[in-house]
Amino acid sequence: MTPEEHIHLTPADVERFRAGELLPVMEMFYSVQGEGFHTGKPASFVRVGGCDVGCHWCDVKEAWDASVHPLTEIDSIAGFVLSKPARAVVITGGEPLQYNMDKLCEVLKENGVSVFLETCGAYALSGRYDWICLSPKKNMEPRRDMLHMADELKVIICSEEDFSWAEENARRVKDTCRLFLQPEWSSYHKSLPAIVSYVKEHPKWMISLQAHKFMNIP
Repeated sequence: MTPEEHIHLTPADVERFRAGELLPVMEMFYSVQGEGFHTGKPASFVRVGGCDVGCHWCDVKEAWDASVHPLTEIDSIAGFVLSKPARAVVITGGEPLQYNMDKLCEVLKENGVSVFLETCGAYALSGRYDWICLSPKKNMEPRRDMLHMADELKVIICSEEDFSWAEENARRVKDTCRLFLQPEWSSYHKSLPAIVSYVKEHPKWMISLQAHKFMNIP
C-alpha cells in the first residue's frame, strides 16, 4: 500500500499531496541536534509521519502510521522553521522520502535555511539538502544511489552482528562520507563498551550518542 492509499486522501487533496504541498507531520519543535556529525547544533525539527521499515527498537513508533498525523501545508512548516533563531532544519520521521519533498526544500532553501535529511535510504531522493544522514536498516536495505549520496552513515548497534552490517554499508558509500556507530538507546550501557573497542581498532569510525536524551531535551 502506498502512503497515498494509507492516508485516505480526499479527491481535493490528492494532487496537492502528490505535488508535495501537503505532508503528514507528526510534530515540529526547536531543539539541539543530539546525534551524528551535527551534534550540538540548534535546529528546527520536522518529523514526518509514516514508516514501513518497522525497526523493533524504534523509539518513535507513534510516527509509523501516517494516517493519524495531520496533513500540513508546507507554508506552515516553513513558517515554523523561519520563526526560530537558527536557520537550520532537520527533516526526519518516520521516513520522509516516502513523500515528494521537492517543494518544501525549495521554500526552505529560498529563505536561506540549511536542510538536513535523516533517512533509511530505501526510497529515491526528492528534495535538495545540505546534508544527508543515512541510517541503513536490515529489513529494508538502502538503495545504492542513496548510499552514494550520503554525507553521513549512521549505523545503530544492537548486537555483535551489526558491526558486519555497518562494514557492508561503509564499503558502498563515497570516500568523504562520515562513518558513525550509535548504540541503540534502550541497551546502550551493554553495547557501548563493544562499540568503543571496535572504533579503537577501526579508526575510520566515530561514535554517535543520543546526547539529547542525556540532556533530557526533545
